[in-house]
Order: sequence, then structure tokens, then C-alpha cells
Amino acid sequence: MQSKLQRIEEQFEEVQRQLLDPEIASNPARLQELGKRNAELQPVVEAYRRLKKLDAAIREAKSLIDDPDMRDLALDEIARAQEQKDAVEQQLRLMLLPKDPNDDKSVIIEIKQGTGGEEAALFAADLFRMYTRFAEREGWKWELIELQESGIGGISNVTFAINAKGAYSLLKRETGVHRVQRVPKTESSGRTHTSAASVIVMPEAADVDVQIKPDELEISTFRSSSAGGQHVNKTESAVRIRHKPTGVVVSCQDERSQIQNRERAMRTLRAKLFDLKLQEQMNEQSAVRASAGRGDRSEKIRTYNYPQNRVTDHRINLDVYNLSGIMEGDLRPILDQLVEDEQARKLAEHGEHAEEIGA
Repeated sequence: MQSKLQRIEEQFEEVQRQLLDPEIASNPARLQELGKRNAELQPVVEAYRRLKKLDAAIREAKSLIDDPDMRDLALDEIARAQEQKDAVEQQLRLMLLPKDPNDDKSVIIEIKQGTGGEEAALFAADLFRMYTRFAEREGWKWELIELQESGIGGISNVTFAINAKGAYSLLKRETGVHRVQRVPKTESSGRTHTSAASVIVMPEAADVDVQIKPDELEISTFRSSSAGGQHVNKTESAVRIRHKPTGVVVSCQDERSQIQNRERAMRTLRAKLFDLKLQEQMNEQSAVRASAGRGDRSEKIRTYNYPQNRVTDHRINLDVYNLSGIMEGDLRPILDQLVEDEQARKLAEHGEHAEEIGA
């Protein structure tokens, strides 16, 4: 581990040297590439340098232990520096864990009504609001791509994008079946029912991530049934795209312009095809799939229990008694715990918790 950190420090110093090179300054693409690499390496190098200073302080304090006049002071300094060193070592272990290359991406989220009839559609609408409220709390922008309403204010299917760097790193673990336990609005006897909705979180894909040939697409237009006034309903502005090799179908009807709807539908198609590719890779490497925290999409991952004001995440056995706050987008207590659990599992898998980083 020590040699790995030394190599990273050498790479950082080389990047720093190149950033000062006048020839590179005149090459915007190379400059951008180096700037990104510099930003990736800098936190690790700064932590490593703090670690080296703490090691030096510990060595210096140990050299004073034999001096009766300095012994107590030296022992205090060793204890203080060792505590800080342990914290920095843990920070470095986490920094050096393998990273998901898609973590910095924005996301496209699809929520579908599951079992439970109209109550499931109402729950899907609640989840949609929960995630968009979360995005707003984080200062992230979101945009609707496709919405299919159902019955008394529910949603049978909704697709939307959250455009923010790092959105995928936080939200990717939301994929799965979400279950609600409550008395439905349509229930006259006051009995608690259980309903469900499925959530799929996909990293937004760029053209370089997925190659789509024009002859692989079957594109049709139709009249929108979404809100939008007479213009939307009287013209064939809605777009449906079928990817013939995979059978994946996407549509968008929420913009007035057919061009805008087609662009948004293509964004969803790219994300779905990229997600399929990721699923294939994870199926081939089951250990990687488990550590990525995506899980089986038919897996029940969370229950929202209204009578008890409780949200339970079944993957980490976490109970949070703040259901109303969570439904208003206060998801951080759950998302942060899921991240910490994944980091702990990765540390155990790689055995890095047993390695000494310090000199």
C-alpha cells in the first residue's frame, strides 16, 4: 500500500509539472484531461502527505520517551498523532477502493406501478415526488421525460432525469421493488393494504457509451395524451422509438415539439441500452454485482410503513422513524448508510482493513 501511495504521489507531481508546461497550456483538450486527473489525485496525495507528517511526529516523540522530563509529553503526543493517523489511514483506504466509473454521471429514473391497483399507482406518484424533492434539496435539476397518469392522481409509469454530477453514485442503490403499507384512500373499512412500485435508476449514457445505428431504430409518432393544451393533443408531437435488436421501447410526449420529444426519447433509449450492458457485465461477475449494490430488480429493498411512521431498508436492516420527512425528500439518512455499508463490504472484500499503510 505504501508503494502504491508513493506511485500516486509521483503521478500527481508529474501532472503538476505538465500543467505548468507552456506547450500543454495551448492544448485545451490535454489541459482539460490533466486538470481532471489532477483533481482526482490531489485529495489522495494531500491525505498521504498528512500521513507522512504524522509518522514523522510519532517517530520524533518516540525518540523522547527515554528522557524522564519529556516522557509524559512524548506519550501524549504519540497518542494524539496515532489517533489522527488511524483516521487518515481509514480515509486513504476508502479513497483507494475501486470506483464505479459511472458514479459521476447524471441519472435517468423509471418508476412503475406494481401490485396493488390504484393504491400502487398513488404510491408510484409518491415515490416520484420523493425523488424530485430530494433532487431539489440537493440543488440538482430534474426534468420529466415521460408520464403516464392513472386513475385518481396516480402514476402507472414515469421516466425523469436528474442532471447532476455524482447523482448516480448516490441513487444507484434505489433500484428495486419499493413496498408501502398503509390504509388506501379507496379503502372504506380502514384496513392496511400492501402495495408496491418498481424503481430503476440508470446512469445517463453518452454517445460514446452506446453505439446506436439509425437502421436499428423503428420510430413512430402519435398524438400526445399528456397535459399540454390543445396544440399537444391535436398534433402528432409524441414520439415512440423501438430498438429492434433488443426490443426496448421508449416514448416521450411531454414536449410540444416532436424534435424535443425525440431527443428526450433517445436519451432514455441510450440509458436503457447502457444499463442492459452493465447488467450483462454484472451477471458475468456476480461478486462485482453484489459490491455495486444494484441487486436483483425483483428484490424488495424497502418498506414504507405509514401506521408506524417507519421506513425499513431490508438490505442493511435499517429502520428510520421519519416517514413523512423521507417522503418529502429527506433521503440522506438512508442513502448515506447504504454508502457506508457498501464501503465496509468493499474493504472486507479487498482485505485492505488488515493492511498497514503507514511507514
